[in-house]
Amino acid sequence: MSSKARLTGLVLILMSLSVPPMFGQVRLPRLISDGMVLQRDARVNLWGWAGAHEKLSIAFCDSVYRTSANEKGEWTIVLSHLKAGGPFTMTVSAANTITIKDVMVGEVWVCSGQSNMELQMRRVRPLYEAEIAASDNPHIRYFAVPQKYDFNTPATDLESGKWQSPDPNTVLGFSAVSYFFGAELYSKYHVPIGLINASLGGSPVECWMSEDALKGFPVHYKEAERFKDPALIKQIESADKIRIDAWNKLLRGRDEGYRDSLKLWYAPALDASDWSSMTIRGYWADTPLEAVNGVVWFRKDVPLPAMMAGQPAKLNLGRIVDADEAYVNGTLVGTTSYQYPRRWYEIPSGLLKEGRNTIVARVVSNIGKGGFVPDKPYELVCSGQTIDLKGPWRLVIRSSEE
Repeated sequence: MSSKARLTGLVLILMSLSVPPMFGQVRLPRLISDGMVLQRDARVNLWGWAGAHEKLSIAFCDSVYRTSANEKGEWTIVLSHLKAGGPFTMTVSAANTITIKDVMVGEVWVCSGQSNMELQMRRVRPLYEAEIAASDNPHIRYFAVPQKYDFNTPATDLESGKWQSPDPNTVLGFSAVSYFFGAELYSKYHVPIGLINASLGGSPVECWMSEDALKGFPVHYKEAERFKDPALIKQIESADKIRIDAWNKLLRGRDEGYRDSLKLWYAPALDASDWSSMTIRGYWADTPLEAVNGVVWFRKDVPLPAMMAGQPAKLNLGRIVDADEAYVNGTLVGTTSYQYPRRWYEIPSGLLKEGRNTIVARVVSNIGKGGFVPDKPYELVCSGQTIDLKGPWRLVIRSSEE
């Protein structure tokens, strides 16, 4: 895709999101702010608001660009012949003056898509500790578009967002795919890189199409028209909440693992000798338990040497379908509410002991095949050693049928 095409797409996306403008003095959208990156060797559209018919100018890189706002106070200016480099300062002048600092010129990319693009660096941190530690780079800039929808009104600004450079702290909030893509571009071209992340997990492609484009697909256009009714959205959200709350209440109420405070199923002293057995990794639908949905409890006793006693550790439970609570020696060490995140749980100092240690996972399956995704690691990491947790675990189905 050409730089010009990417830039045009960027402007269209950003002008479809936001809040209404204020008038009376020059004002800029959030995207045009300190730390921004502009596309090199292309026609770059800047826009904003001022008083009706107010004259304004932009001074940037030894050039001055002039225009006037229209009767609504809207204005645009096109910058051209920009060469890679920076940092520069941009001055926007009208009745008031705005100075934008630390501006770079280089490559600007929109990073869009579903959960694979949305996935943040903090979620993959255990796999990329060295890369995170070495992430400082003032020539890479990242802007996260807030996740907000409006089915009725196109917008010209964003309600939040700012440009950030990666360092070991800020990079944790970056999209992982965006960051590694930007780092690769910088290593190849050695010019400033701007990354604008506009992604939303589970969003269909129709959500990213303009209304005019969607008219060519009548079924999807009709659906979009339905959602222009805010009462319909509230009705769906309310019905979903009622359904989900009722499901969770039913599970909790029937879950024998919580009923008797003296025989909690995550307690280390519980006698689980009469529980069934299942080999992890895998799904219980592939066992005699078959494809049931609800809660299944799993337990595994793990012997540890004296050198690990009292030490902090990491419990890696791969990926679990769908939700889970994880306990070590009767203490909750982590919980995840849906199937896609990696389960990296921190075990605090003082919890592990020499000899037998009990790991318990309470797994909730909402639909389909519940269990432990086969191609992921399941392990306990402590004091530089890794203990493989795959193999036989005890399990018992979740509840009585009252």
